[in-house]
Amino acid sequence: MFLGRVIGTVWATRKDPRLEGLKLLVVRELDTELKPQQRFVIAVDVVQAGVGDVVLVSQGSAARQSPLVEGRPIDALIMAVVDDLQVCDPQELEASYAARRDPLVAQLEAQPES
Repeated sequence: MFLGRVIGTVWATRKDPRLEGLKLLVVRELDTELKPQQRFVIAVDVVQAGVGDVVLVSQGSAARQSPLVEGRPIDALIMAVVDDLQVCDPQELEASYAARRDPLVAQLEAQPES
């Protein structure tokens, strides 16, 4: 699964009949700061995403778990439109962890061995 931004639409008048009725969108992968990456995929949209939306994309066999695409030849599925994203800064996360860990370690070290 990865984060991506919808950057376009694919129209194909001649295609596998099992793709009839499915909307195909071009999705460019994003990092956790929502910066565009090089990779892109063509994904089936089952959540009515639009150009500019940040989405979650599932790939491979996981993409075919939705009943809307079962038995169809797809490899990528837009499974959610992202409303908000919170990512912790690694340095802040480590500082928070250390603040909780250090007093506990001090307590354990202060206990006499039995």
